[in-house]
Amino acid sequence: MAYEVTLIPGDGTGPELMDATRRALEATGVGFKWDIQHAGLDVYERGGDPLPAATLDSLRRTRVGIKGPTTTPIGAGFRSVNVALRKELDLYMCLRPCKAYAGVRTRFPELDIVIVRENTEDVYVGVEFQEGSEGASRMIELLAELGATVRPDSGLSVKPISRFGSRRIVEAAFDYARHNGRRKVTAVHKANIMKFTDGLFLELAREVASENPTIEFEEIIVDNLANQLMQWPADYDVLVLPNLYGDVISDLGAGMIGGLGFAGGANIGEHAAVFEATHGSAPKYAGLGKVNPTALMLSGVYMLRHLEELDAANRLERALAEVIRKGERVTFDLKEDRNDPTAVGTAEFADAVIEELNT
Repeated sequence: MAYEVTLIPGDGTGPELMDATRRALEATGVGFKWDIQHAGLDVYERGGDPLPAATLDSLRRTRVGIKGPTTTPIGAGFRSVNVALRKELDLYMCLRPCKAYAGVRTRFPELDIVIVRENTEDVYVGVEFQEGSEGASRMIELLAELGATVRPDSGLSVKPISRFGSRRIVEAAFDYARHNGRRKVTAVHKANIMKFTDGLFLELAREVASENPTIEFEEIIVDNLANQLMQWPADYDVLVLPNLYGDVISDLGAGMIGGLGFAGGANIGEHAAVFEATHGSAPKYAGLGKVNPTALMLSGVYMLRHLEELDAANRLERALAEVIRKGERVTFDLKEDRNDPTAVGTAEFADAVIEELNT
């Protein structure tokens, strides 16, 4: 049986990374029927929506997609494709495993944690009021009536945290831990300060933990986690966090395993799942064929697991890890000297992974 999967090449280096990943996925022996759709800066510059309706329709039909990096210009009237996908498809769980692989320079070679980030609430809902706008003025007046003093030259952002959203993301974290043999879930928060938003998240985390007594549970304030994770990383396993903290801690975890180039990711909801590298599109390298495809390949591994093709997922991850460990046919960023002439390009790295799969 071939799986119909929406394939979004992305822009910048996205298409070449996706080509390498597609070939590696096909080399596992799993059958795919790719529905190629588009999103990102290239689509936008051609006068269209950066996330066309046809792309969303495809994802709603196939329910599974893999996406290359896309560019979001800073300060432009261009919505983030990633944020839009999460909103349109209610992809409420961002899954970010952070696992160190032999051959990657890191001070944390044993790190193996999974970050489960709530994807649809918190300040990322985009309810903001620009400083000096009518909306900001009205909000400041309303807050004053409620007894809260805000400077009149303030910009405002609303941070909604709901019972529904908190419960389902914590349940997802416990389900992930149970299905993947993980020992502990840690709820991360700032409830000592934000008592009615993070406090609600923590209340629901405790509630869900009481319903899952076979999995260890703990809670930690987010700034303390940033400190503890760098000192005693082995103490942590699955972390569940509200949206903003999840974004920040995900990048901390990526830095601990060698950088965003080794951080794959998944955005999962009840009706669809989209798998993507967490790094940007690196447009300055576009067309050069030299960027490391590991993060997108790992996203492909997570997609295979989502499809319950566990043997194929494990074989692809082992092949990828072995190529990195050997350090011979790897991209420049994996060499001790980034100017090492033996570094290979994106396509050649994929060739090495495919050969390793077949040994």
